[in-house]
Amino acid sequence: MNTFNRIAVYCGSSKGIHPHYEQAAIALVQILFNKGIGLVYGGGNVGIMGIIADEMIRLGGEVIGVIPRSLMDKEVGHTGITQQIVVENMHQRKAKMFELSDACIALPGGIGTMEELFEAFTWSQLGFHHKPCGVLNVSGFYEPLHNLLQHMVDHQFLKQEFKDMLIFNDDAEQLINQLENFKFPQVLKWY
Repeated sequence: MNTFNRIAVYCGSSKGIHPHYEQAAIALVQILFNKGIGLVYGGGNVGIMGIIADEMIRLGGEVIGVIPRSLMDKEVGHTGITQQIVVENMHQRKAKMFELSDACIALPGGIGTMEELFEAFTWSQLGFHHKPCGVLNVSGFYEPLHNLLQHMVDHQFLKQEFKDMLIFNDDAEQLINQLENFKFPQVLKWY
């Protein structure tokens, strides 16, 4: 069983169209807090990013933000969190977020969320780390991604064992439990 001190949460700088995205984000943070797990996120004060930070602050938990200097104003860098780390670029942001966390979860978001998730997922496939990666599939938001990954498997561009390393669940508590109990497969060739 994996023990997590902190989980990186990748999510949008907007709230999305449905209120259940916000509700799912709050529920995820409440579960993290109840399990004694700190939050690492993109450092913003807007959208889903702001919502998860504000909820963890409200609960009294640890919140570490990592934000590039150039986005500090655009994403309205959060000033009320446990620690705000300002880095020079997006590469440093992703590396620092991942360094500070024991696992990662993607909430609904846009292309930036996908980019963060896919880098962490790729690193796990290549064996660069053994930190589980999950996707909170709120109201089926990530079904197209799940189907695309299966399409890649079906066309032999991705092995089933590697696809299965990205854990999808629509229930936050079940997802965290799956991440805690995840065992990485033995090293396999990815080509």
